Amino acid sequence: MTGSRPRSVLRCWLYGVLIALAPNLANALETTLSAPGASKDLVDRLEETSSVFTSESRGLDTSLEILSAALSDYRTIVQIMYDEGYFSPVVSIKLDGQEAANINSLNVPAQFRRATILVTPGRKFKFGTAIVQPLAPGTELPEEFATGKTATTGAIQQAASAGVQGWRDTGHAKAEVADQTVIARHAQARLDATIDLAPGPRLRFGKMIIQGDTNVRHRSIEKIAGFPSGEVYSPEQVQKVGTRLRRTGTFSTVALKEHDEPNPDGTLDFDATFEDLPPRRLTFGAEIASRDGVDVTATWTHRNVFRRAERLRFEAAIRNIGGAEDIDGRIGLRLDQPDRLGPDDNTFWSALLERRNTENYNVSVASLAYGARRTFSDRLYAEASAGFQWSDADDAYGNGRKFRYFIIPFRSEWDERDSKVSATRGYYLDSQLMPFVGFSGSDTGFRMFFDGRAYNDLGTAGRLVLAGRVQLGSVIGPPADGVTPDFLFFSGGAGTVRGQPYESLGIPVGDGVAGGKSFLGLSAEVRGRVTDAISLVGFYDYGVVDTSSFIGSGSQEHSGAGLGIRYDLGGFGPLRFDLAVPVQGDTGDGLQFYLGIGQAF
Repeated sequence: MTGSRPRSVLRCWLYGVLIALAPNLANALETTLSAPGASKDLVDRLEETSSVFTSESRGLDTSLEILSAALSDYRTIVQIMYDEGYFSPVVSIKLDGQEAANINSLNVPAQFRRATILVTPGRKFKFGTAIVQPLAPGTELPEEFATGKTATTGAIQQAASAGVQGWRDTGHAKAEVADQTVIARHAQARLDATIDLAPGPRLRFGKMIIQGDTNVRHRSIEKIAGFPSGEVYSPEQVQKVGTRLRRTGTFSTVALKEHDEPNPDGTLDFDATFEDLPPRRLTFGAEIASRDGVDVTATWTHRNVFRRAERLRFEAAIRNIGGAEDIDGRIGLRLDQPDRLGPDDNTFWSALLERRNTENYNVSVASLAYGARRTFSDRLYAEASAGFQWSDADDAYGNGRKFRYFIIPFRSEWDERDSKVSATRGYYLDSQLMPFVGFSGSDTGFRMFFDGRAYNDLGTAGRLVLAGRVQLGSVIGPPADGVTPDFLFFSGGAGTVRGQPYESLGIPVGDGVAGGKSFLGLSAEVRGRVTDAISLVGFYDYGVVDTSSFIGSGSQEHSGAGLGIRYDLGGFGPLRFDLAVPVQGDTGDGLQFYLGIGQAF
């Protein structure tokens, strides 16, 4: 008796589980969908969008839910067929053999076991008449909206949008579709479509009315925005205003909404709504190299320090932690003022204190400058400044050398990459020119530096990418011993030639090494994606330094090559790990590694 009781209890538990599962098992709906004559892509689209066909993944359990989904599917499937050019489809959705449209929703069976969807596409329709009227001068309608082309609802919608946009582009802000006539001629499988537009009056920009809770002064917002009051309305100008305001980095939201009705004088006002980002931001970064140790950086940014959308950026770096050289670092400060000049311009202050300790020289640098920046587009800017720089150096030419300069740096950056952190196509150009005027016994001259990068996706959707980089530098004017060492050029390390020690290549001077007056750096990478997150990289770097202002036959050169692995961190870019060895030159030997975030270039 005692042995049979546990078995009885177990049977009771099993019966209970079966009873609990029985409704779910009974409610499992068997579904089929067929569309004779339709393409596989169209059938796949029907299956993906049908609520009945995907009832299990949508969690439709009750028979009433399934019936409601079937009734909704009639409209959904017909619309998809219209989108594909079939304007006489026949759609049948049967639940347990009964047409869903004929089932009384007040008397629904307890359950449905089978759903059968049959779509008979019919003939594909062509456009007969395809007219949009009137059109603004220069308006181009989509090629798909033309007599003889496959008729689709998408083509009609695109044609209507193009017609309205054409009028808006010429100042008619309230242009709209006044009427639309679409006639399906089933006998000829032809669709006649006529779209009538109402352009409305040509308007001018009125006022920008600032809304929302923002700590930025309204006068500063107006100056940064450059709202074109009085000018003829243009969607492009509206977009420019929004871009200028977002560019400050102060706002999380910038929304410009035109009023529903224009003013009696033919102007159109806009409401501008803003939400501020948190004013302060703190970031950290680190990079590790086998010989150079650890470099740690931190930045602190205030986005609206004086309530004028200024951006105050404080940067600090400590280098060579645990490396072969003495620890050094830098402290930098920059204040951008976007409301001082025109809407696409800003002024800035910059200051720098830096100590660099390398195998070939030690230098302490202080600088202070004031300048202006012009933004031509989201991808192109140029800036110029004027200031002073003080340098105290110990190098191959002597100790305690002092340099005093009035500097006028110019810089432009043109960035056409598809990604700043891991580009697969496009290019990047950074050009720097700096006249320097010496005083207190320092020489006068001119320094140039150029950094160009290009990326080519070999038609593999980013799975195989060729990347190349060219760096050029030159100092014109004074002799090499008459220039602060931080103006001269060295080669070696993660930024120039991997596999060679940092700034190990220069010009022999006695028992030491000094920087060259010219530099050429070449780098090439082949990046192959193994999985969505992991990529392998093969690379070769080459560097040349010369005593003259231009690379010649008597230059010093070295190179390095290696392999790397990248692990994608999403919007932060890839985690980079490179192993490199010297290939040419006598400035280094042995394996070196580099670890950081983002591609090498």
